[in-house]
Amino acid sequence: MSYAELHCLSNFTFLRGASHPEELVARAAELGYTALALTDECSLAGVVRAHTAAKACGMKLLVGSAFTLAEGLRLVVLATDRAGYGALSAFITHGRRNALKGRYRLALDDLASGLPGCLVLLLPDPLPTLAQARQIAARFPRRAWLAVERFRASDDAARLAALDALGEAAGLPRVAAGDVHMHVAHRRALQDTLTAIRLGVPLADAGAALHPNGERHLRALSDLATLYPAAWLAETLAVAARCSFSLDELRYEYPEELVPEGETPISHLRRLTEDGLARRFPEGPPVKVRALVEHELALIEELRYEPYFLTVHDIVRFARSRGILCQGRGSAANSAVCYALFITEVNPACMDMLFERFISKERNEPPDIDVDFEHERREEVIQYLYAKYSRDRAALAATVITYRPKSALRDVGKALGFDLDQVDRLARSTSWWDGRKVAPQRLIEAGFDPAHPKVRLLLERVEELLGFPRHLSQHVGGFVIARGRLSQLVPIENAAMPERTIIQWDKDDLDALGLLKVDVLALGMLSAIRRALDELGRLRGRRLDLSDIPSEDPAVYDMLGRADTVGVFQIESRAQMSMLPRMRPRNFYDLVIEVAIVRPGPIQGGMIHPYLRRRQGLEPVTYPSEAVRGVLERTLGVPIFQEQVMQLAIVAAGFTPGDADQVRRSMAAWRRRGGLEHFERRLIDGMRERGYEEGFAQQIFQQILGFGEYGFPESHAASFALLVYVSAWLKRHEPAAFACALLNSQPMGFYAPAQLVQDARRHAVEVRPVDVTTSAWDCTLEPAACDRQPALRLGLRMVKGLSLECGARVAAARAQKPFASVEDLARRGGLAAGDLKHLARAGALAALSGHRRQASWQVAGIEQNAPLALDVSEDAQPELLPLSEGQDVAADYAALGLTLGRHPLALLRPLLARRRLAAAEALRDLAHGRFACTAGLVVTRQRPGTASGVTFLTLEDETGPTNVIVWRDLAERQRRELLGARLLAVYGVLERQGEVVHLVAGRLQDLTPLLGRLVTHSRDFH
Repeated sequence: MSYAELHCLSNFTFLRGASHPEELVARAAELGYTALALTDECSLAGVVRAHTAAKACGMKLLVGSAFTLAEGLRLVVLATDRAGYGALSAFITHGRRNALKGRYRLALDDLASGLPGCLVLLLPDPLPTLAQARQIAARFPRRAWLAVERFRASDDAARLAALDALGEAAGLPRVAAGDVHMHVAHRRALQDTLTAIRLGVPLADAGAALHPNGERHLRALSDLATLYPAAWLAETLAVAARCSFSLDELRYEYPEELVPEGETPISHLRRLTEDGLARRFPEGPPVKVRALVEHELALIEELRYEPYFLTVHDIVRFARSRGILCQGRGSAANSAVCYALFITEVNPACMDMLFERFISKERNEPPDIDVDFEHERREEVIQYLYAKYSRDRAALAATVITYRPKSALRDVGKALGFDLDQVDRLARSTSWWDGRKVAPQRLIEAGFDPAHPKVRLLLERVEELLGFPRHLSQHVGGFVIARGRLSQLVPIENAAMPERTIIQWDKDDLDALGLLKVDVLALGMLSAIRRALDELGRLRGRRLDLSDIPSEDPAVYDMLGRADTVGVFQIESRAQMSMLPRMRPRNFYDLVIEVAIVRPGPIQGGMIHPYLRRRQGLEPVTYPSEAVRGVLERTLGVPIFQEQVMQLAIVAAGFTPGDADQVRRSMAAWRRRGGLEHFERRLIDGMRERGYEEGFAQQIFQQILGFGEYGFPESHAASFALLVYVSAWLKRHEPAAFACALLNSQPMGFYAPAQLVQDARRHAVEVRPVDVTTSAWDCTLEPAACDRQPALRLGLRMVKGLSLECGARVAAARAQKPFASVEDLARRGGLAAGDLKHLARAGALAALSGHRRQASWQVAGIEQNAPLALDVSEDAQPELLPLSEGQDVAADYAALGLTLGRHPLALLRPLLARRRLAAAEALRDLAHGRFACTAGLVVTRQRPGTASGVTFLTLEDETGPTNVIVWRDLAERQRRELLGARLLAVYGVLERQGEVVHLVAGRLQDLTPLLGRLVTHSRDFH
């Protein structure tokens, strides 16, 4: 006897299925099933994972979906062939697009077409009427069955007889099915918990919504034989035999309308490339670039990837036509063709990256180009794509949001009946760096006893739930664009954001099937660079662009060598600031390495110190073979880039390009699901057979694990390095414009506006306060005396609570004539009382009314609903005393998030001095190994994904920043102080490596009460 399960839900039927698709496939194979149908409810979101697992174990997978119609009927639809799959995918799309995100709406009338190429199972619960059964039989002649599902309930025999009679009367053959919700019976407790979470009630109140027993799992063939007549079990095999469709049949077809009539894709691409080369190289391209172009075009034509490059070119062309700054990156982006098409600004003459690493005949994978756009204008690009290709042909990829400890604790806690206060304490007890486990110590700290039965049950359910999909969200920008209807390829549904639609597959699913995705991404630094160039152009009367920034400026590299990089793209983190004085980059390729080297891959592989020693001439550059030299010579024999690790697997371990590509794909999924361990033995054995030492092989495997956490290819690093240089050049030569642009592009980066303003002032930038008589909405540049850098005027956007509309009204009224008084501002600007209060508290009315207290008094005297009161008052205004300096600083932070007065710690310095807490500048002169103690406002907390688990803090006082290292043990002991303090004292030992100075913490003390009413904020764990 054998069996095919035809009705099976995975955990992609969110909060119902209690097993991963892979678990269901593996269990079905273990039980000896002939086939398994994955039939998630109105969804194909989990089918790619099931498909991959089924291919690995030789199980036949049927592709289907379950539905509940508006009339109450429940159906399973199975695809028999490619046409049937397209009909099923379109049917799911129709139901999902017809409802809000996360729901669907379908009725019997939607089945009028009969879904050609599909089989239908009418489900028995609730029991259909005879009329309904006959209607299904009529719409799906010889393609419909009545499913019979038995769960050892007391009324099984009666239901069996009733269903048999119904099927006979309606002309529907009967077939066995299992309504499977889990791969094994012991997942029942988790399935009950998911039901309670879905319904938003405690388990104790779920009642009849819970299944009465645990029979909805994949059952042994012997059990099934006792439940169903042999004919009904055999019928499952007949149904499965009619389903021959496999996801391997899906073929992506590129859009074709980008090729003008009379041209071929390659002729059009060549013409665009030649036009671009003429613009890039007016005197003709260098021989190297010409050779690269010819080589790349030949390979693109052979693999028929022209439409992909034309699609990306069209997107970039649109953005540039609208003045939207953009930059391509990714595996195929840094090529000579992409440079000619203006997709990237990385000159191929300056790089040495083989095109075959990115587009390969052997790997047969689609190219990869990510394009970053200004983050506030990317929506224009997205809507252009929707308008050009329609929502029938274009949609964003999905991102599967999965349960992590915090969300799992919150949801399971509610389901198990913990009160809301307890649930909040449970959720707050864990941080992202605690990993995928909930440590009992965290619960003890939150006031829970891990040995208590209820808490123990909580931990068990949470451990099972971790990694389960919770819902589909939209990818950050991965677009899938099809030649025909995209819904014939993959279901489309509405996103939570208006005017957005997403497909039901994520990036890994698309990769597994080899389907094209173009990443349309947002990057805040591009917004900042565009704003800086525009503001400089406005001030100087001419338009500036990236091409106006001179290359390879020694002054820029001098600044980077000093780690003076607050606000600079990619290299403003503490780890990068520590690396820069040791690395001392002197050219563009040094920046490429700098961007990539401070990443988990090189760190966990122990590559940083060998590279630095070789760079500084302290260690010879050696290669274990000439083959390895060819891969590692440009990085002094040390693997730093993702491509190098893949190439080493080929040249040193005997992997084929296809094997190496599998490593790459596994690296991409490693952090979420694991899956690299099986490569370890093969890699090490392959290297040993070729004469390499085991230590070298182990080191390479650690690199692969590190890249699984965060792989950084050379191609991405090169594109990012360009933005590093541009932003660094702006900071070095135009610090006012750079700071202005950063403030106007918030939130972004590691540093809050308070730190950006402090840094600008340290670079001799005059920063002027928000002033309603002068400030625009954005921060702006104003001429300064004596040919100095322009001054930076803070904009109305800095005032907390003030709306953009209010700022626009103020600017429009001021453009007509200057404001005479606060009353005049209120009347002509149409400002409500709340708007006036925000401006008064921010000190923005000082030019009209004096200090904050006086402004607040005047604002309080204006009655919003009495127009006559808005006339300029003739009454004498009382002269109020101004706020004290400390009160003013606190008010600045409350209203603006920063102060242009003295730093708060300058006011506290006498008190801190009595506690023997030194200022930051005093620490810089201390010798290595000296005990030191200091205090500062916590500016940033960073915990890179490295093996050591170190936390980096940046403290700030009136003399500058202090860099603090907190090791894991101290972080565990003083977790509350580490995470909760806003003013922190640190006692420890000074560590000096050249110009790099850290304070290694031995004890932390929370001094936040000294701040009084002053509220500050840090940027943590970016």
